[in-house]
Amino acid sequence: MKKLSKDRAAFNIIAYLVIIIMTLFCIIPLIIVISGSFTSESYILKHGFSLIPKEFTTSAYALAFKEPMVVLKAYGVTIFITIVGTFVGLLVTAMTAYVLTRKDFEWRNKFSFYFYFTTLFTGGLVPWYILMVRYLGMKDNYLALILPLLLSVFNILIMKSYMSSIPDAISESAKIDGAGDFTIFIKLILPLSKPALATVGLFIALRYWNDWYNAMLFIQNDKMYSLQYFLYKIVNNIDAYKNILATSGGSVNVKMDLPSESLKMALTVIVTGPIIFLYPFVQKYFVQGLTIGAVKG
Repeated sequence: MKKLSKDRAAFNIIAYLVIIIMTLFCIIPLIIVISGSFTSESYILKHGFSLIPKEFTTSAYALAFKEPMVVLKAYGVTIFITIVGTFVGLLVTAMTAYVLTRKDFEWRNKFSFYFYFTTLFTGGLVPWYILMVRYLGMKDNYLALILPLLLSVFNILIMKSYMSSIPDAISESAKIDGAGDFTIFIKLILPLSKPALATVGLFIALRYWNDWYNAMLFIQNDKMYSLQYFLYKIVNNIDAYKNILATSGGSVNVKMDLPSESLKMALTVIVTGPIIFLYPFVQKYFVQGLTIGAVKG
Protein backbone atom coordinates (compact mmCIF):
# COMPACT_ATOMS: atom_id res chain seq x y z
CA MET A 1 0.00 0.00 0.00
CA LYS A 2 2.90 2.32 0.80
CA LYS A 3 4.38 1.70 -2.64
CA LEU A 4 1.07 2.45 -4.28
CA SER A 5 0.79 5.72 -2.40
CA LYS A 6 4.26 6.75 -3.60
CA ASP A 7 3.32 5.88 -7.16
CA ARG A 8 0.15 7.87 -6.76
CA ALA A 9 2.05 10.86 -5.42
CA ALA A 10 4.58 10.68 -8.27
CA PHE A 11 1.74 10.50 -10.79
CA ASN A 12 0.04 13.52 -9.23
CA ILE A 13 3.27 15.54 -9.31
CA ILE A 14 3.85 14.72 -12.99
CA ALA A 15 0.22 15.43 -13.84
CA TYR A 16 0.28 18.82 -12.10
CA LEU A 17 3.56 19.74 -13.79
CA VAL A 18 2.10 18.91 -17.20
CA ILE A 19 -1.03 20.95 -16.42
CA ILE A 20 1.07 23.91 -15.27
CA ILE A 21 3.22 23.76 -18.41
CA MET A 22 0.18 23.54 -20.69
CA THR A 23 -1.44 26.43 -18.80
CA LEU A 24 1.67 28.56 -19.30
CA PHE A 25 1.65 27.71 -23.02
CA CYS A 26 -1.91 29.08 -23.16
CA ILE A 27 -1.48 32.13 -20.91
CA ILE A 28 1.92 33.45 -22.07
CA PRO A 29 0.80 34.14 -25.69
CA LEU A 30 -2.24 36.02 -24.33
CA ILE A 31 0.01 38.11 -22.07
CA ILE A 32 2.32 38.85 -25.00
CA VAL A 33 -0.66 39.98 -27.11
CA ILE A 34 -1.93 42.31 -24.36
CA SER A 35 1.57 43.64 -23.73
CA GLY A 36 2.19 44.18 -27.44
CA SER A 37 -1.01 46.18 -27.77
CA PHE A 38 0.41 48.72 -25.26
CA THR A 39 3.94 48.81 -26.72
CA SER A 40 5.13 51.46 -29.16
CA GLU A 41 5.56 50.42 -32.79
CA SER A 42 9.19 51.55 -32.91
CA TYR A 43 10.14 49.33 -29.95
CA ILE A 44 8.40 46.30 -31.48
CA LEU A 45 10.21 46.77 -34.80
CA LYS A 46 13.59 47.08 -33.05
CA HIS A 47 13.30 44.56 -30.18
CA GLY A 48 10.22 42.46 -30.83
CA PHE A 49 7.47 41.59 -28.36
CA SER A 50 7.93 41.21 -24.61
CA LEU A 51 5.89 40.06 -21.62
CA ILE A 52 5.90 43.57 -20.12
CA PRO A 53 5.43 46.68 -22.30
CA LYS A 54 8.73 48.60 -22.34
CA GLU A 55 7.54 51.78 -24.06
CA PHE A 56 3.94 52.12 -22.90
CA THR A 57 1.49 53.72 -25.31
CA THR A 58 -2.20 53.55 -26.15
CA SER A 59 -1.82 54.78 -29.73
CA ALA A 60 -3.04 51.46 -31.16
CA TYR A 61 -6.30 51.66 -29.20
CA ALA A 62 -6.65 55.35 -30.05
CA LEU A 63 -6.42 54.47 -33.74
CA ALA A 64 -8.83 51.53 -33.41
CA PHE A 65 -11.40 53.72 -31.62
CA LYS A 66 -10.78 56.81 -33.73
CA GLU A 67 -14.45 56.65 -34.73
CA PRO A 68 -16.10 55.11 -31.64
CA MET A 69 -19.65 55.14 -33.01
CA VAL A 70 -18.54 53.16 -36.07
CA VAL A 71 -16.84 50.60 -33.81
CA LEU A 72 -19.94 50.35 -31.61
CA LYS A 73 -22.08 49.88 -34.72
CA ALA A 74 -19.79 47.06 -35.87
CA TYR A 75 -20.01 45.56 -32.37
CA GLY A 76 -23.79 45.70 -32.58
CA VAL A 77 -23.84 43.96 -35.95
CA THR A 78 -21.55 41.19 -34.71
CA ILE A 79 -23.51 40.69 -31.49
CA PHE A 80 -26.80 40.57 -33.41
CA ILE A 81 -25.45 38.08 -35.96
CA THR A 82 -23.91 35.94 -33.21
CA ILE A 83 -27.06 35.80 -31.06
CA VAL A 84 -29.49 35.13 -33.92
CA GLY A 85 -27.17 32.72 -35.73
CA THR A 86 -26.36 30.77 -32.55
CA PHE A 87 -30.00 30.43 -31.52
CA VAL A 88 -31.27 29.37 -34.96
CA GLY A 89 -28.21 27.22 -35.70
CA LEU A 90 -28.45 25.43 -32.36
CA LEU A 91 -32.15 24.74 -32.88
CA VAL A 92 -31.65 23.43 -36.42
CA THR A 93 -28.64 21.33 -35.36
CA ALA A 94 -30.53 19.81 -32.43
CA MET A 95 -33.61 19.03 -34.55
CA THR A 96 -31.47 17.45 -37.26
CA ALA A 97 -29.51 15.35 -34.77
CA TYR A 98 -32.70 14.21 -33.05
CA VAL A 99 -34.23 13.06 -36.33
CA LEU A 100 -31.06 11.13 -37.20
CA THR A 101 -31.18 9.31 -33.85
CA ARG A 102 -34.76 8.17 -34.34
CA LYS A 103 -34.71 4.48 -35.25
CA ASP A 104 -38.23 4.70 -36.69
CA PHE A 105 -37.08 7.25 -39.32
CA GLU A 106 -36.45 5.04 -42.35
CA TRP A 107 -34.40 7.61 -44.27
CA ARG A 108 -31.98 8.45 -41.48
CA ASN A 109 -29.09 6.48 -43.05
CA LYS A 110 -29.60 8.23 -46.39
CA PHE A 111 -29.64 11.64 -44.75
CA SER A 112 -26.56 10.73 -42.69
CA PHE A 113 -24.73 9.79 -45.89
CA TYR A 114 -25.83 13.05 -47.52
CA PHE A 115 -24.45 15.11 -44.63
CA TYR A 116 -21.20 13.15 -44.65
CA PHE A 117 -20.85 13.43 -48.43
CA THR A 118 -21.04 17.23 -48.31
CA THR A 119 -17.90 17.28 -46.14
CA LEU A 120 -15.88 15.64 -48.95
CA PHE A 121 -16.82 17.88 -51.89
CA THR A 122 -17.97 21.44 -52.40
CA GLY A 123 -19.35 23.30 -55.38
CA GLY A 124 -16.55 25.87 -55.29
CA LEU A 125 -16.44 29.56 -54.48
CA VAL A 126 -17.67 30.96 -57.81
CA PRO A 127 -20.90 28.90 -58.11
CA TRP A 128 -21.65 29.55 -54.44
CA TYR A 129 -21.13 33.29 -54.85
CA ILE A 130 -23.34 33.38 -57.96
CA LEU A 131 -26.05 31.45 -56.12
CA MET A 132 -25.95 33.74 -53.10
CA VAL A 133 -25.84 37.03 -54.99
CA ARG A 134 -27.69 36.51 -58.26
CA TYR A 135 -30.37 33.98 -57.33
CA LEU A 136 -30.87 34.50 -53.59
CA GLY A 137 -30.24 38.25 -53.52
CA MET A 138 -27.93 38.11 -50.52
CA LYS A 139 -25.82 41.15 -51.41
CA ASP A 140 -25.77 43.59 -48.48
CA ASN A 141 -28.07 41.32 -46.52
CA TYR A 142 -27.56 40.11 -42.96
CA LEU A 143 -28.79 36.67 -44.03
CA ALA A 144 -25.56 36.35 -46.02
CA LEU A 145 -23.72 36.44 -42.69
CA ILE A 146 -26.06 33.96 -40.98
CA LEU A 147 -27.00 31.25 -43.49
CA PRO A 148 -23.50 30.04 -44.55
CA LEU A 149 -22.55 29.17 -40.95
CA LEU A 150 -25.96 27.96 -39.83
CA LEU A 151 -25.32 24.22 -40.01
CA SER A 152 -22.15 22.19 -39.49
CA VAL A 153 -21.81 18.44 -39.93
CA PHE A 154 -19.29 18.34 -37.09
CA ASN A 155 -21.82 19.90 -34.71
CA ILE A 156 -24.52 17.51 -35.91
CA LEU A 157 -22.26 14.55 -35.12
CA ILE A 158 -21.58 15.83 -31.59
CA MET A 159 -25.27 16.42 -30.94
CA LYS A 160 -26.30 13.12 -32.51
CA SER A 161 -23.74 11.21 -30.47
CA TYR A 162 -24.99 12.76 -27.24
CA MET A 163 -28.68 12.29 -28.01
CA SER A 164 -28.02 8.63 -28.80
CA SER A 165 -27.10 8.18 -25.11
CA ILE A 166 -30.62 9.21 -24.02
CA PRO A 167 -32.66 6.02 -23.33
CA ASP A 168 -35.43 5.29 -25.82
CA ALA A 169 -37.71 4.39 -22.91
CA ILE A 170 -38.10 8.10 -22.09
CA SER A 171 -39.56 8.90 -25.51
CA GLU A 172 -41.67 5.73 -25.56
CA SER A 173 -43.20 6.47 -22.16
CA ALA A 174 -44.00 10.01 -23.28
CA LYS A 175 -45.70 8.66 -26.42
CA ILE A 176 -47.83 6.36 -24.26
CA ASP A 177 -48.95 9.42 -22.30
CA GLY A 178 -50.04 11.05 -25.57
CA ALA A 179 -47.11 13.39 -26.24
CA GLY A 180 -46.24 14.19 -29.84
CA ASP A 181 -42.77 14.18 -31.40
CA PHE A 182 -42.30 17.94 -31.12
CA THR A 183 -43.46 17.95 -27.49
CA ILE A 184 -41.03 15.14 -26.68
CA PHE A 185 -38.22 17.04 -28.37
CA ILE A 186 -38.91 20.35 -26.61
CA LYS A 187 -39.84 19.14 -23.12
CA LEU A 188 -37.69 16.01 -22.79
CA ILE A 189 -34.84 15.78 -25.28
CA LEU A 190 -33.63 19.38 -25.11
CA PRO A 191 -33.53 19.61 -21.28
CA LEU A 192 -31.61 16.32 -21.14
CA SER A 193 -29.17 17.57 -23.79
CA LYS A 194 -27.97 20.70 -21.99
CA PRO A 195 -24.28 19.66 -21.99
CA ALA A 196 -24.30 19.02 -25.73
CA LEU A 197 -26.31 22.19 -26.38
CA ALA A 198 -23.79 24.26 -24.41
CA THR A 199 -20.85 22.69 -26.27
CA VAL A 200 -22.31 23.05 -29.74
CA GLY A 201 -23.69 26.49 -28.91
CA LEU A 202 -20.22 27.68 -27.96
CA PHE A 203 -18.77 26.32 -31.22
CA ILE A 204 -21.47 28.05 -33.27
CA ALA A 205 -21.10 31.34 -31.38
CA LEU A 206 -17.33 31.35 -31.91
CA ARG A 207 -17.76 30.75 -35.66
CA TYR A 208 -20.17 33.66 -35.99
CA TRP A 209 -18.10 35.94 -33.77
CA ASN A 210 -14.85 35.34 -35.66
CA ASP A 211 -16.30 35.40 -39.17
CA TRP A 212 -15.11 38.13 -41.51
CA TYR A 213 -14.87 36.19 -44.77
CA ASN A 214 -18.59 36.25 -45.58
CA ALA A 215 -18.72 39.99 -44.85
CA MET A 216 -15.85 40.50 -47.29
CA LEU A 217 -17.74 38.60 -50.01
CA PHE A 218 -21.29 39.87 -49.59
CA ILE A 219 -21.26 43.17 -47.65
CA GLN A 220 -20.36 46.46 -49.36
CA ASN A 221 -22.40 48.82 -47.18
CA ASP A 222 -19.96 50.03 -44.50
CA LYS A 223 -22.84 50.42 -42.02
CA MET A 224 -23.35 46.64 -42.15
CA TYR A 225 -19.73 45.66 -41.50
CA SER A 226 -19.14 43.12 -38.77
CA LEU A 227 -16.55 43.94 -36.14
CA GLN A 228 -13.97 41.49 -37.47
CA TYR A 229 -14.22 42.75 -41.05
CA PHE A 230 -14.15 46.38 -39.93
CA LEU A 231 -10.95 45.81 -37.96
CA TYR A 232 -9.54 43.75 -40.82
CA LYS A 233 -9.99 46.72 -43.14
CA ILE A 234 -8.23 49.02 -40.65
CA VAL A 235 -5.16 46.77 -40.63
CA ASN A 236 -5.16 46.54 -44.42
CA ASN A 237 -5.41 50.32 -44.75
CA ILE A 238 -2.47 50.85 -42.39
CA ASP A 239 -0.35 48.29 -44.25
CA ALA A 240 -1.27 49.84 -47.61
CA TYR A 241 -0.36 53.33 -46.36
CA LYS A 242 3.01 52.10 -45.09
CA ASN A 243 3.68 50.42 -48.44
CA ILE A 244 2.86 53.67 -50.25
CA LEU A 245 5.28 55.54 -48.00
CA ALA A 246 7.96 52.92 -48.63
CA THR A 247 7.63 53.06 -52.42
CA SER A 248 7.41 56.86 -52.53
CA GLY A 249 10.36 57.44 -50.20
CA GLY A 250 8.27 58.69 -47.30
CA SER A 251 9.62 59.50 -43.85
CA VAL A 252 11.04 56.53 -41.96
CA ASN A 253 9.89 58.01 -38.66
CA VAL A 254 6.32 58.23 -39.90
CA LYS A 255 6.37 54.60 -40.97
CA MET A 256 7.75 53.47 -37.61
CA ASP A 257 5.21 55.54 -35.68
CA LEU A 258 2.23 54.04 -37.49
CA PRO A 259 1.01 51.27 -35.14
CA SER A 260 0.83 48.30 -37.46
CA GLU A 261 2.08 45.41 -35.30
CA SER A 262 0.78 46.89 -32.05
CA LEU A 263 -2.53 47.59 -33.79
CA LYS A 264 -2.88 43.91 -34.68
CA MET A 265 -2.36 43.01 -31.02
CA ALA A 266 -4.88 45.64 -29.90
CA LEU A 267 -7.46 44.42 -32.39
CA THR A 268 -6.95 40.87 -31.12
CA VAL A 269 -7.72 42.08 -27.59
CA ILE A 270 -10.78 44.03 -28.78
CA VAL A 271 -12.18 41.06 -30.69
CA THR A 272 -11.30 38.36 -28.16
CA GLY A 273 -12.31 40.18 -24.98
CA PRO A 274 -16.13 39.95 -25.10
CA ILE A 275 -16.35 36.34 -26.27
CA ILE A 276 -14.08 35.17 -23.42
CA PHE A 277 -16.80 36.06 -20.92
CA LEU A 278 -19.14 33.57 -22.61
CA TYR A 279 -17.09 30.53 -21.63
CA PRO A 280 -17.60 30.69 -17.81
CA PHE A 281 -21.37 30.44 -18.30
CA VAL A 282 -21.11 27.18 -20.28
CA GLN A 283 -17.99 25.72 -18.63
CA LYS A 284 -20.04 23.42 -16.40
CA TYR A 285 -21.60 21.73 -19.43
CA PHE A 286 -18.75 22.11 -21.94
CA VAL A 287 -16.45 19.26 -20.87
CA GLN A 288 -19.37 16.98 -20.06
CA GLY A 289 -20.87 17.50 -23.49
CA LEU A 290 -17.60 16.65 -25.24
CA THR A 291 -16.69 13.61 -23.16
CA ILE A 292 -20.10 11.95 -23.09
CA GLY A 293 -20.61 12.48 -26.81
CA ALA A 294 -17.15 11.11 -27.57
CA VAL A 295 -17.54 8.02 -25.38
CA LYS A 296 -20.97 7.14 -26.68
CA GLY A 297 -20.13 7.72 -30.34
